[in-house]
Amino acid sequence: MNPTLTTAAVRRGQKGGLVASGELPPLKHFIEGVFVSSSGATTTKIVNPSDASVICEVPEGTAEDVDRAVAAAKRAQTAWEQTTPKERSDLIHRVADRIEEHADVLARLESLNTGKPLATSQDDVAGTVDTFRFMAGAGRALTSMAAGDYAQGHTSVILREPVGIVGVVTPWNYPLLMAAWKIAPILAAGNSLVIKPSEQTPLTTLKLAELISDLLPAGVLNIVTGQGPSVGTRLAEHPDIDLVALTGSVNSGRSVATAAGSTVKRVHLELGGKAPVVIFADADLAAAAESLRAASYWNSGQECGAACRVLVHESVAEQFTELFVEQVRSFVIGDPLAGDDVEIGPMISEAHFHRVSGFLDRARQQGIPAAIGGGPLDGPGFFIAPTVLTDVPGGSEVSQEEIFGPVVTVETFSDEDEAIARANEVDYGLSASVWTGDAARSLDVPRKLHFGTVWVNSHLVLASEVPWGGFKGSGYGRDLSIYALEDFSRTKHVMLNHTR
Repeated sequence: MNPTLTTAAVRRGQKGGLVASGELPPLKHFIEGVFVSSSGATTTKIVNPSDASVICEVPEGTAEDVDRAVAAAKRAQTAWEQTTPKERSDLIHRVADRIEEHADVLARLESLNTGKPLATSQDDVAGTVDTFRFMAGAGRALTSMAAGDYAQGHTSVILREPVGIVGVVTPWNYPLLMAAWKIAPILAAGNSLVIKPSEQTPLTTLKLAELISDLLPAGVLNIVTGQGPSVGTRLAEHPDIDLVALTGSVNSGRSVATAAGSTVKRVHLELGGKAPVVIFADADLAAAAESLRAASYWNSGQECGAACRVLVHESVAEQFTELFVEQVRSFVIGDPLAGDDVEIGPMISEAHFHRVSGFLDRARQQGIPAAIGGGPLDGPGFFIAPTVLTDVPGGSEVSQEEIFGPVVTVETFSDEDEAIARANEVDYGLSASVWTGDAARSLDVPRKLHFGTVWVNSHLVLASEVPWGGFKGSGYGRDLSIYALEDFSRTKHVMLNHTR
């Protein structure tokens, strides 16, 4: 364990003051346009991961609560799906305006609930606004094959219709942004929905409902808080849910897909990742190290597309590692009130803190050295030092499993074929990057990598216009872009016989 960072103090701000009690959302379910009490009496404590204090408690929803919400969505669906794309677009633009008007409280609430630096939460809110604005416009511009006579005497028309009622399960790492990635295209395509936010981070999703409740027709958006085995499973198996969409872990995806199979409903899964970063000898090593400083540790590494697994050519591995460690050494770690320059916050929960710590403990026991970091930081909250593990053997646990924390592993390769094979060996297929100065290689290698997004000489650059989603164990379906609207709609072929 390297003492340089693992014994460093976490910068602390003044306790309290991030969010006033009156700025918390109603701590209830949101069904048919109003906040309602749960049918059960059990609640979940919402914890501030920066200091382990309890913020509030929210209800643990039941299958009965889900049924009420789905019934509300069903009542709303008929009228909602008959609105025109322009009518839906105008409404979604108003939603974006409302979010922008309340960006400050949403960012502060997100930081309170997740421990994110305020700059990270502000970026999430800006991305939320952009997602709604993009989908508001894109929903008016869907295209399909041209109408025509593809069979003699018959004219074919392709209709794109709403899929119906969508069940949504969102994760804890980007509570507001991932809700937007689902809500915006689902509404733009003419669907109603019931969403279960993570039981650890429901506050900004509930706040969003409070802020826009007067804009949406009652029942189009419904929220049920609670646990995956109860609320999530009921959404997945409910006979009136037409599609279930989840962003979360691979295990959660398996559970949802299995439950959805009972009614043969469509499933949209955005799951985990273990992004390889393939650095060839001709790459700009300084630029790579500087770019990965953000791409590897954004949101404290709790990011499914994080640049967490470096594969660097053996001839430049030592030089790159030195440059990268110097970048990592400059991080400021602290809670959201500790200053505008704080970049690294805590793990989301005590359980996840112990999970990430366990990976580091086992790596140390296996003789894998930490060039920097390597363990937890002292004090309250769930902070782990930004870590770079070097000389990582191929096939080891830390090189194959998604750690989902501020941990980057460094492995070496000797030639291009080995690099491609090693990059593809993981079960995940969400994202990857290639770093090279060779123009032909920059076109050729990405084609051979089995990942839904491959960056060249950058990493973790996203835009609403381009799709996000994975292959293999990372799931299927696409968020963002026009492809998300296609995922949340269905095509119908109408053929008219006009023979005379």
